[in-house]
Amino acid sequence: MKIFYSLVVICLLVGCKKESPEPAPIIKKKAPAIILTDERTVEIDTALIGTFKSETLKQFYIASENQTIWGNLKKRTFVLTQLEKSEELGLEPEDYKISQLKKFESKVASLSDKDLATYDILLTYNFEKYLNHIYKGKLDPKKLYTNWDLDAKEFDVNSVLIKGFNKNKLDSIVENIQPKTQTYKELLKALEIINTFPDDNVKTIESVDKIVLNDTNPALINIKKRLLYWNDMSGKDSLTQIYNQKTFEAVKRFQERHGLASDGVIGAGTIRALNYSKESRKKQIIANLERWRWYPSELAENYFIINIPDYSLNVVENQDTTLVRNVVVGTSKRRTPIITSFLKTVVFNPTWTVPPTILKEDVVPAMKRNRNYLANKNITIYDTSGNVVNPMSWNENKPNNYRYVQSPGYDNSLGLMKILFPNHHSVYLHDTNHRNIFGRNNRSMSSGCVRVENPIELAQHILDVDGNWPQDRIDTIIASKKTMSFKIAKKYALYQWYWTAWSKKNQLLFRADIYDLDSDLYAQLRN
Repeated sequence: MKIFYSLVVICLLVGCKKESPEPAPIIKKKAPAIILTDERTVEIDTALIGTFKSETLKQFYIASENQTIWGNLKKRTFVLTQLEKSEELGLEPEDYKISQLKKFESKVASLSDKDLATYDILLTYNFEKYLNHIYKGKLDPKKLYTNWDLDAKEFDVNSVLIKGFNKNKLDSIVENIQPKTQTYKELLKALEIINTFPDDNVKTIESVDKIVLNDTNPALINIKKRLLYWNDMSGKDSLTQIYNQKTFEAVKRFQERHGLASDGVIGAGTIRALNYSKESRKKQIIANLERWRWYPSELAENYFIINIPDYSLNVVENQDTTLVRNVVVGTSKRRTPIITSFLKTVVFNPTWTVPPTILKEDVVPAMKRNRNYLANKNITIYDTSGNVVNPMSWNENKPNNYRYVQSPGYDNSLGLMKILFPNHHSVYLHDTNHRNIFGRNNRSMSSGCVRVENPIELAQHILDVDGNWPQDRIDTIIASKKTMSFKIAKKYALYQWYWTAWSKKNQLLFRADIYDLDSDLYAQLRN
């Protein structure tokens, strides 16, 4: 048996060496001393700790004077249980070596001192890994994406674990360090809900022309099976090829849950959503749980929150949603960046300077076809000295030698106002001169900035903290056509984020993954 455990120890250590070295942690202060009360403790060889290449682990065992700490059965059992049921949080138990840990535990009374030391280290290493993952996620978004501008979440895992260990409150650690946000809780509920569904074996629905009420179509048999499976249609159905009223109402419920136009018309978007399997939806939920661990664990008192795939903006003040707006976001090619920031300034009657990407891809080709293109859009060309350039004198071979500025007004690309916030992507919230697009279902149409429906009322709401911003004051400013900027006195955080799944009232809600991020993120989580 000793030979068997020696082999297990060797395999575990080799396995740990293969893992990527842990990034240098942020250790804010020396870890508090660990209070040891176990009858049996053994000294750990520092060389054994060194094989894990973890400064955090090294500092942890300095706090125990390199003695084993997990002699208490109740504490060990808690850790093993947490790691084993980590799948309830969308995590993978084998990421934390749960099978190997359980093998050690099954023979813990007969372990040699060296094997016991190894088991102790592995418990600490994997439990701290788990704590890090539930606090700030398994992956680093800044290593995955260039346009995710989120503050790093600092976490002194040693101090947190040791304090909970010394107070015999390990359970409170797990509860307290997870995100407090409502959407995170809704995602955990969504994972719980989808795990109650049986395996689905409905055939893929073939692409069809639009199906409307009272139509007859062979695809309706599998459509009805899908609706019954997802509980959008209750009871039994004869599964005929007729699109009857009962199925029509069920389709509308399904469409509403998926952010589709709930008109009962079965088109390509509805078929696409119906064809998602249980497993695909579960993976989508797990990917979104990871994202919400990247976001701040708690939200500000007052904030704007934009869900990019939902095309929505909510203003939340003192935990109450006070305004909701439809928005337009960036296309898949020109994506709206993910940002955590704060609102700073409202600008009425803004000018618009053509950005480099739009200049290259839109303006230059249009100007080559028609030299009056910019003039027709009230855009003036300026040279490097600030002089106005006649469009006929514009050098199409050196377009970057000029600035292109659109004058303020109702037809300005930014509309009548914009809201500024610090960020590295030169984006902002703004009005638009295309005000008829907010009724569309797919609103991934901008060049990266977020266009807001009915923004004047929004501006008045956030500026009027002392009653000095009546509507007629804003009307007068807009009528002047002069660009004016006003600081936002009230503190509002801005959360411009991305999530495609959640739950409400025990119902699963999904949105189209407009930037195709979910599948890749899930694959990397399970890599």
